[in-house]
Amino acid sequence: MTTQNPGLFIAFEGGDGAGKSTQAAELAAALESRGLTVLRTREPGGTPIGEKLRSLVLDHGHGHIDAHTEALIFAASRAAHASQVIRPALNRGEIVLTDRYIDSSVAYQGAGRDLGTQAVRDINDWATSGLQPDLTVLLDVDPEVGRARRTAGDAAEDRLESEADEFHGRIRTAFLDLAEARPEQYLVLPARLPVAELSARILERVESLLSLRRGVTA
Repeated sequence: MTTQNPGLFIAFEGGDGAGKSTQAAELAAALESRGLTVLRTREPGGTPIGEKLRSLVLDHGHGHIDAHTEALIFAASRAAHASQVIRPALNRGEIVLTDRYIDSSVAYQGAGRDLGTQAVRDINDWATSGLQPDLTVLLDVDPEVGRARRTAGDAAEDRLESEADEFHGRIRTAFLDLAEARPEQYLVLPARLPVAELSARILERVESLLSLRRGVTA
């Protein structure tokens, strides 16, 4: 008998400006057109308490937030998200698409803030009771390209987005290291590719996962 969740859990990761939200929306539309039930969500956020924490940690004007506090705020938001939103949806057999998950904390706070990737991983594994994505789509973006995308049209950057390119470079390296360590769990794509090409490649991988799931018998 299989012990897998009946649903499918997919995380979109990558640096700021990589196009995660766009690709999550494209994938959701494609899957829904096939009659599948999809839940799109995001981190930090996804729950009422998570949205309040999102504002606290990303908006300017809250004063200095040290690295440890920042990491714990993200973990607290994620704990509520996993227990209140993601697990229930998976148990209903839905496909959950999240814009960011644990890898973002490992990259941003573990590597970017130099707190240690394993320490941050451990905190978040505890916070989520070990809930891991079935697939992580990593959109790899150069920090300078990401900044140009974020600031197009004079858009304001949040507290983390406004960090120096050196900070975002460490994050990029951390994401790629995570994917290299477990290549079977990741789909790594250059964010510079056209939106339609990225969407097609992501959908192809997800359809393959769905076919495998349908082939698993209880």
